[in-house]
Amino acid sequence: MTAATLRTVDMHTAGEPVRIVEAGYPELVGGTILEKRRDALSRLDHLRRTLMLEPRGHGGMYGVIPTAPCRPEADLAVLFTHQDGYSTMCGHATIAIGRWAVDTGLVPSSGGQARFALETPCGIVQVEVTATGEGAPQVAFESVESFASHLGAEVEIGGLGRISFDIAFGGAYYAILPASRIGLPLMTTPLEQLVVAGVAITEAVRSNIPIRHPTAPDLGFLYGTILTDDVPCGRAIGRSSYNLCIFADGQIDRSPTGSGVTARVALAAARGEMAVGDHCEIRGVSGQGFQGNLAALARGPAGLVSRVRVGGQAHYTGRCEFISEPGDPFAAGFILPQRFADLAAP
Repeated sequence: MTAATLRTVDMHTAGEPVRIVEAGYPELVGGTILEKRRDALSRLDHLRRTLMLEPRGHGGMYGVIPTAPCRPEADLAVLFTHQDGYSTMCGHATIAIGRWAVDTGLVPSSGGQARFALETPCGIVQVEVTATGEGAPQVAFESVESFASHLGAEVEIGGLGRISFDIAFGGAYYAILPASRIGLPLMTTPLEQLVVAGVAITEAVRSNIPIRHPTAPDLGFLYGTILTDDVPCGRAIGRSSYNLCIFADGQIDRSPTGSGVTARVALAAARGEMAVGDHCEIRGVSGQGFQGNLAALARGPAGLVSRVRVGGQAHYTGRCEFISEPGDPFAAGFILPQRFADLAAP
């Protein structure tokens, strides 16, 4: 038996890694992108583990699996992967895909501009790539329909008491609240404490608050928690707001989180804090930011629905050929245990 190989290009967007599979991944089966996502989980999850987990990846790794689009209006399609599974949407990866798609010739560019429709598990997003002369182009995407699903929700959390938060959808659902509300100011609290609190909030919300997407049951789950500073999007016009997204099994996004920026802007719109045309800058723990713009606002059966435009830049970091040798005990990767006692008995 020969060694299996996967070829990737690695990028980062505002410091958050993006590993794009270019060759070696089998064709996915399914008539819809969500069916392909299920196929990846049930049949090919060992390949996600190979690329995301150690020793080839790490606890903060993120990836993209390009696939053939299912909807005729889409030019490209992708699945998003991370240490713990498959995301329904990822803005920082979409920004990277925008640059990569133009550079590889998958989508045409004319006069320094390219536009294409990208099919993601949460729907089709419109991507625009604009050359800047030298260096990385500016890439922006316009979200799927985004909205606040829960305003002023409350849950009891051991060690934190009863807390209030909002839940908003920006391609994925997030619990959103200022970190200061739980006594952990975002700018001065050690990251480790913020992560512990974020995981506790996510687990409590998942256990106590049902989440149902209005059209796609596969999207109806809380992806993570976003802890913000005390500058709401509506007050970030002309200044920056900071946030930390905690998702998967305590994984943190180094970037501001593109779908999280979308959710925050949609939340601000639902609260009447932003109007169409308003924009803000949101920065992540790397210190780099994304621009969030409220592009459109409409009223639907479930309330206000936003279209949000998010922009940023992605940079290349390397090209890799990953090998899984027969007999390698870590061909499908491994996760570092919390303690040696957690290791499986030999």
